[in-house]
Parts: sequence; structure tokens; C-alpha cells
Amino acid sequence: MEIDKAIGESDDKRLKTKYNNAIFVIKRALALYSTEEVAFSFNGGKDSTVLLHLLRAGYFLHKKELTCSNGGLSSFPVRTIYFESPSAFTETNSFTYDAAQTYDLQLDIIRQDFKSGLEALLKANPIRAIFLGVRIGDPTAVGQEQFSPSSPGWPPFMRVNPILDWSYRDVWAFLLTCKVKYCSLYDQGYTSIGSIHDTVPNALLSVNNTSSSKEKLFKPAYLLSDGRLERAGRVKKNASVKNDRDSDSHKHEVLLASVIAVGDEILSGTVEDQLGLSLCKKLASVGWSVHQTSVIRNDIDSVSEEVDRQRSICDMVFIYGGVGPLHSDVTLAGVAKAFGVRLAPDEEFEEYLRHLISEQCTGDRNEMAQLPEGITELLHHEKLSVPLIKCRNVIVLAATNTEELEKEWECLTELTKLGGSTSLVELYASRRLMTSLTDVEVAEPLNKLGLEFPDIYLGCYRKSRQGPIIICFKGKDNARIDSAVQALRKRFKEGVFVDMK
Repeated sequence: MEIDKAIGESDDKRLKTKYNNAIFVIKRALALYSTEEVAFSFNGGKDSTVLLHLLRAGYFLHKKELTCSNGGLSSFPVRTIYFESPSAFTETNSFTYDAAQTYDLQLDIIRQDFKSGLEALLKANPIRAIFLGVRIGDPTAVGQEQFSPSSPGWPPFMRVNPILDWSYRDVWAFLLTCKVKYCSLYDQGYTSIGSIHDTVPNALLSVNNTSSSKEKLFKPAYLLSDGRLERAGRVKKNASVKNDRDSDSHKHEVLLASVIAVGDEILSGTVEDQLGLSLCKKLASVGWSVHQTSVIRNDIDSVSEEVDRQRSICDMVFIYGGVGPLHSDVTLAGVAKAFGVRLAPDEEFEEYLRHLISEQCTGDRNEMAQLPEGITELLHHEKLSVPLIKCRNVIVLAATNTEELEKEWECLTELTKLGGSTSLVELYASRRLMTSLTDVEVAEPLNKLGLEFPDIYLGCYRKSRQGPIIICFKGKDNARIDSAVQALRKRFKEGVFVDMK
């Protein structure tokens, strides 16, 4: 087979590993199920095109082992399913039908929705397993393995995912190495193809057109350097999706932050959370006001809901805990879900991890290298062995103790001073007054002061029940802070308030 030969002659060791693993999954499935019991879901996209040729090679190698013959394939007998949609690109349909003719595919065309079409197909045929071109990071890939039973509520069948651990780079390395045809849209700047209603060329591949023609030109998909931005050409279906906190909605000029800890061990009292207290102090030291701290259990939905809530209220959200390769490390998955994106393999981040824990990396699949797609910025610093992760206004900290937090914080403040991200260190003013007045005596004057100075943050606390009240003033304008302090003092006798350093 030309596919097996092309991979065998390639110098790309990573591609060979991915290919061999995928072929093993295919051969395993063909050993478990008869040809009549398997099907292949083909949609004309790059992932399913890769799977088509892997299946051809895998079927050939499987038959070769059974018959000890070196002869080629006269046909490809695996049933191929194509869900035809009126909203599909004409180029996708054309490529699919051309591929079916070229490779003699037994094409079953289904013009129903995916679930209804599957129910009808499985009712009429003895299909027990379906090969899918799903990759980690796809919206449907959450919780899937290479062999995964269908979800509850769906017709029963085994989902077989030979390329589950493949990255965007792996897909294109395979297609170009094997020199097989693919849908022409990929040469026009499309990097992820959905329907005609939600897919446009990826703007990152736009070419500066110096000619008089107004037509936009794009480089081919395989030239996209950052696979995390594969779906940047997908248009949001719902324009009313909640955006990050808009500056017009600020109640105060003081920037707001939220701190989220993830960990069942904190909620059970097994581990004392010291990072939250330290982080609040650090944020206060650079003029930020902490809106809320919360502790969330190790659950994707719980993390997603809290991040989604806080990111819309605060200028910045800091989250720590639940970062790693264990089943309980769900923080990044929760952040991705909060933004409505998928987790996708990040080759740059994976390289950092390989240098850090190379002896523990198998080379096949590193769960820690899956990052929220299209929204992740890696913050590099020479003092950090692995860059910090920033997803729009959410910063994911990897620190597990205060010493590690100190190092990450130092790097973070330096990085944000250099530009390219929201600066953590803002110009601000603050003053603190101490008084022995009672709560009742200061309550109404402070309420009125808040209405008079809406741009000033006012806070009150006691260090002990019987101790003096400490009133905090924070803002970006020294003169406004001084005016607010004077306005409060005028409401009481002289000497009632004492300035604190």
C-alpha cells in the first residue's frame, strides 16, 4: 500500500509513532468486529480524510496478517457513512463523492440529522462499531478514549477513535507526506470546515494583496503555524454570548479580581489553602480589589460555571489547583467550557513539558498539553520552566505552595509590565483611617460618601470585635482620595479619625 510505504520512508519520527498507534487501533477493531459490523463516518474534512487512508492501510495490513499475502486491495469493503446537509459547502460534497469513486467506497448517504440517521442505519444493518475522525479538543471528544461506547440516549455502538491523540500538525504532516488529495477549501485558507453559515477562511492566513483586485487571498491551511487557532475561522452562532467584562460596566475605577481555588482536598479540610490569602495580599499590594474568593470541587461543570460567572464580573480571574494529568485535574477543561471552546493539543506547550519531564512522557499523548483553543496566551519568563497560561482575562496558576506562588507572581508582574497583556500593576492611591466610633455612627455617613464619590472604593473592617474600625479608600486619583477623606472628616469632630501608614 502506498500509504504504509510513504510513512515508512518518512523521517518524521513523531508521525511514524502516531501512524503506528492509529493502525494498531484499527487492526484491533477489525479483529474484534467483522467487516459487516463496522462502518466509517466520512464528512470530507481533513480529519476524516486522514482516517480514510489510515483505514485503507489498516485494512490492508490486517488482511495481510490473516492471509500472509502481499497483494494489494482490490476493494475497500468497509461501509462508509456520509451525512449530506443542504448547508454543506459544494466543495465538500464534490470531494466526498470524488473520493468515494476513486477509492471504491460503499457510500451510504444519509439526509437526516446525525442521531436520527444513526438510529435508522443501525436498525437496518448489523453495525456494532463506527470509526470516527475525532481528535482531542473536538467538542464531541470530551471523555472519549480510543474505544468508547456511545453516550446515553444514543443508539448503542462502539466509537472507535484512531486519531484521538493527533494534533493539527500531525494531520497535515500525514496528508502532505502521503500526497493524498483533500478538500480544495483547505487551499483557500479554511482551517476547520463546518457549514456555509458558520465557516470563513482563517484570517491568520490572509495574504496582503498588492494587486488592484479587491479579492482577499489566503495561504493554504497547512501553513497555519499555531494549531491552537485551527477553529479561528468558525463564526460564533450566538452573537449574544457573554463577553468579558466591559470597561463601561465598571462601578469603580479600581480594577476587580477574583480568586478561585480548585480542590476537593481543601473542601474536606485535608489541606489548608494558603495560596488564596497570599494572592489576595499580592493583588491588594498592586492596587487591585478582590471581588470574591471561592473554593470549587474537582468537577468540570462546577469550575466552568464559576469561571464564567467571575470572568464577566471581574477584570481578571486567578485560578489555581486541578492542573495536571490526573483524572481530578479538570481546571483547564472547565476554563475551556466557560469560554465555549474546546481543549486542543498545544505543540509549543508540549515541548516545554517534554524538556521538563521527558523521562515521563510516552511521546504519544500528553494530557497536560491540552489547552483551551484560540484563547490561550503563553506567558514566557526565563525564571519559569513552563510558561504561565492566560486565557483572555483568566490566569491559570500552577503553584502548589506559597514559595512557588511568589516566583510565579514575580514573573507575572514583570511580564505584564512589558506589554502585550493587561497590566497587573496599575497606578492607584490608597489611604486608611482608624476610628473608635461605633458601626452605627459611621454607617450612614459612609453610605452618603459612597454616593458622593462613586469612583472611590470604600471598605471597612475590624481586626477584633472590640477593636477600632479601619476605613480603606482606594482609587486612581490621589486628589479624589484626599477629597473623600476630607469630606468624611467634616462630618465628625476633629481628631476622630487617625491616618494609618
